[in-house]
Amino acid sequence: MTERRAHLRATSDAYDAVVALYADLARAWLDGVPLDRSVIAAFADLARAGGGPVAELGCGPGYVTAHLRDLGLDVFGVDLSPGMVDFARAAHPGLRFRIGSMDALDLADGALGGIVSWYSVIHAPPAELPAYFAEFRRVLAPGGTLLLAFFEAEGGPVTAFDHKVTTAYRWPVDDLAELAREAGFTEIGRMLREPGSEERFRRGHLLMRAEDPRTGERTRA
Repeated sequence: MTERRAHLRATSDAYDAVVALYADLARAWLDGVPLDRSVIAAFADLARAGGGPVAELGCGPGYVTAHLRDLGLDVFGVDLSPGMVDFARAAHPGLRFRIGSMDALDLADGALGGIVSWYSVIHAPPAELPAYFAEFRRVLAPGGTLLLAFFEAEGGPVTAFDHKVTTAYRWPVDDLAELAREAGFTEIGRMLREPGSEERFRRGHLLMRAEDPRTGERTRA
């Protein structure tokens, strides 16, 4: 087994082992974070204007996927963990969920109008993250919107930390935005917020638009 495959298997196994606990902790999380909800709402407005289905990649128990559906989007979820996908399907029977890896999606080029990666690229080893962004760009139509949520490094370098499930990484927002630009995205906006009373780290959010590969420019919706 390659090192990359071993990492993906370890991440999947770690989430499979805590499905019920993780789902319970995440159930009402969006209720207490109005700034985060505002970023998701902005993404939904952009994605609706651009058209095309939306994928939540690394959807976990499916709560954000369901929230996106409630905002009027044609959305489905993808997750590496079979246990999380089983939970999401049972909890949200009207939505579609599938097992898959974010860096090797079973989707045609340009198939999506939007992607949400809600604290899901945080487990990717830093050297592998460009491949994830390249895959996001491949499956997004020109002008499609990408929303990234992550733990921000607060002025420091990329830093590993002891996430409650498995090793994760905090990223400087400028470094993460630059990786996305190199993969063919243009920044629309960003939001940083300080940690809440039950949180350890600053939260980062980036809204990006996929450039048209023929011109190297973003396409307006």
